[in-house]
Parts: sequence; C-alpha cells; structure tokens
Amino acid sequence: MLKLKNMEVVGWEHAIRGMRNPKNSWDRSDSWFKDETGDYFNLTGDTSPLDAECDILLGDNDHKLMMNLADGGPVHAKYRRMITVYVDITAPLYWWKEFDTYKVGTVANSCSTMHKIGDKKFEMSDFSTEHLMPASYQCLGFTVKNLNAFRECWLAYDKIKNGEIPASEEAKAAVEKCTKKDIWWQMIQLLPTSYNQKRTVMLNYEVLVGIYKWRRNHKLDEWHTFCDWIEELPYSELIIGAKDE
Repeated sequence: MLKLKNMEVVGWEHAIRGMRNPKNSWDRSDSWFKDETGDYFNLTGDTSPLDAECDILLGDNDHKLMMNLADGGPVHAKYRRMITVYVDITAPLYWWKEFDTYKVGTVANSCSTMHKIGDKKFEMSDFSTEHLMPASYQCLGFTVKNLNAFRECWLAYDKIKNGEIPASEEAKAAVEKCTKKDIWWQMIQLLPTSYNQKRTVMLNYEVLVGIYKWRRNHKLDEWHTFCDWIEELPYSELIIGAKDE
C-alpha cells in the first residue's frame, strides 16, 4: 500500500531561466508562470491575465529545448535538478527501506516511530496487509495484540508498579522484572516492516528520472504506484521521455 497526497511542483521559472543562461537566450523563452496574484508573467517581464489553473504554461520553445537537453542525459539536463517536488507519502517500512537508497537530492521528515510509537492503539489498518493470506493475517493480528499489550503496560507502568490500578498477573510480573524502557523496546523490535509510516518528502525531477528508470518494473506494487504517480506529474515527459501521441 502506498498513498501520495499534498503534491506541489515548484521552481519552473528558476529552472528555465538557468537553462537559458549559457546562451543568453532568455528572450526566446515562451513559457508563462503564475504569480501570487494569479496573473502570469514571463522571463522578459511581460504579464498576462491568462485563463488557466496551472502554475506553469510551458511554451513550445522552452519545451523543445528541455527535451533536447533531457536526451543528452543528466550532464546536459541540469535544469531538472531545479524543478522541485513536495509530497506526503504514506508507505510501509519495507518500502521506505528501499526508498532510502535515494539520498542525493531528497529530503524527508517522517512521523517518529521512536517518539510516538505508543501514542495510539495499534490497529490492523496501520499495516499493509493486501497480500497476506488468512493464516498470515492471523499471525499479524497476534503480533498486533502483543504490541497493544506492551503499549498498555508501557503507558501504565508507574501506576501498575505502585499498585494504583488493577492489572493482570502477566503485567505485574513484567513490571517487576523490567524497566519501562525494556517494555518500550518490545514495541520497537516487535514492530513489523509492514507498518505504514508517513513522510513529507522533497524530490526533484532528476531524482525521479533515476527512480522511474530502475523501479518501473520492480516486483513491489508500491513502486508501480509511485511510478504511475510520476507519469501524472506536470510535463512528466521531461522525466520519462517523449509520450506517444
């Protein structure tokens, strides 16, 4: 399971301006960029009240140059590094482990497992389970039950130890033998890699070129979902190549 929300693509004006620096060809740019007031402007300083909803209207001249540079590979298509993408991704830990391969040109802030693992009760919906067979699903359910037992013991540790609240004999024995951090470790090390975590991620079009090339036919369904999302980005042909008519 993989979900992508709150996507935003920025940096078009800067990327195109920089792309045209080597030959001082800014006057040949024919793209329009939306400003904060909703009007459009171009690199020459002209403005226009165009009737459009997108932040970028890529002109034919700029598009042709971008595609030609893209054909030359990352050395020539440096503008792609300046087109930045922000997105919230919710995915299982086993997918994040592979995503973390892409350390260059990416930034991510994640929901903290270390600090927030006990904040809410564990539920089956917190995990990616779409491919589990009934017996495996039942096994995961047993693990979730144990996670919640340790969570309750961790949250009520001091009160159980002081006899302030009733507790099972198992919980009393655990508190007597273990420190509160010992209980916390049981949640951390028992947590399956199918647990879904949300991260806010910053990428760029050049990073997405490499991801799309090497992950498009990957065995994990999550990569297929991610690459489908890449194909829907504005002017995704700059990433994946020319689209069929």
